[in-house]
Amino acid sequence: MKQMTMTTTGFEKHARPTKKAEFLARMETLVPWAEFCAVIEPHYPKAGNGWPPAGLERRLRMYCIAHWFNLADEACTEALYDTPLFRDFCGFDLGDERIADASTLGNFRHLLEAHNLGATISAKVGELLMRQGVRLSGGTIVDATLIAAPPSVKNRDKARDPEMHHQTKKGNQWHFGMKLHIGADSKTGLSHSASVTAANVHDSHEVPNLLHRDETRFYGDCAYRGKTQRERLREIAPKAKDFTNRRTYRNAPLEPDRETNRRPTEISFGHKFAVRSKVEHLFLALKRLWDFAKIRYRGLAKNANRAFAMLLAMINLVKWGRPMTGAVRPA
Repeated sequence: MKQMTMTTTGFEKHARPTKKAEFLARMETLVPWAEFCAVIEPHYPKAGNGWPPAGLERRLRMYCIAHWFNLADEACTEALYDTPLFRDFCGFDLGDERIADASTLGNFRHLLEAHNLGATISAKVGELLMRQGVRLSGGTIVDATLIAAPPSVKNRDKARDPEMHHQTKKGNQWHFGMKLHIGADSKTGLSHSASVTAANVHDSHEVPNLLHRDETRFYGDCAYRGKTQRERLREIAPKAKDFTNRRTYRNAPLEPDRETNRRPTEISFGHKFAVRSKVEHLFLALKRLWDFAKIRYRGLAKNANRAFAMLLAMINLVKWGRPMTGAVRPA
């Protein structure tokens, strides 16, 4: 066996930063840790006569690691033991302490879910963005994506998740799961609102929860067309022009509708397809880069907490690409 060198003590001559290291270094600067901890701290256990609670920021960092890399509670604990990069990010020193066990991380996750802190954290990111100079334009893009749930009943209860046993048809296949509805700004591509429903809820039913009411332009696919939807839009956002895609019909030529959908809507925003693609970029990050194509937990509330806190909030931070210190950016 080849004799080992001094690399095990930190003198690696040929080491280089990995993509995982670069990602964690970037998130270290982008995530407003102090502001997030301030949101959670009122609900976090206080020191008393029992065992003192663990550090809040360290638990938050573990929670982030679990969701950024799509790890279950036990898998996250194993990864912290196995990966020095994760331990450095969370501040663990194996020479002085043990890694928190899976139940500790699970209790922290349940705390966030019980107090709906995922939505609060997402709102805090929006508040910090506004304080740093981001302003919502008059356009909102709405869309929904299906997050699949396992159809199998090979579990302890011999049944599907009661909140996700409804199914919806996509293409020629039926799917169980939930829908994540997003309202995104047409200029910046940042999400400003979201909601979670069962899979069988129609996309257009969540429009009132996705608009900020000051829209001058409304973008969506053909699922958001129809007389009822137009009346609802006039009531919610009376100034908004309807730029939803025209619906195509069977046995009818496609080219006129395609040309209409490609027609420029605003000089600075381009045609409908170009504008609507910005919300698809959010779904790409959500389902492919952040591995939220399938649900991890039972129940809508738990999965909604994950979507709001660790995915939509973090996607906005990454898209903004600047540290969120909470300070007001000079004019």
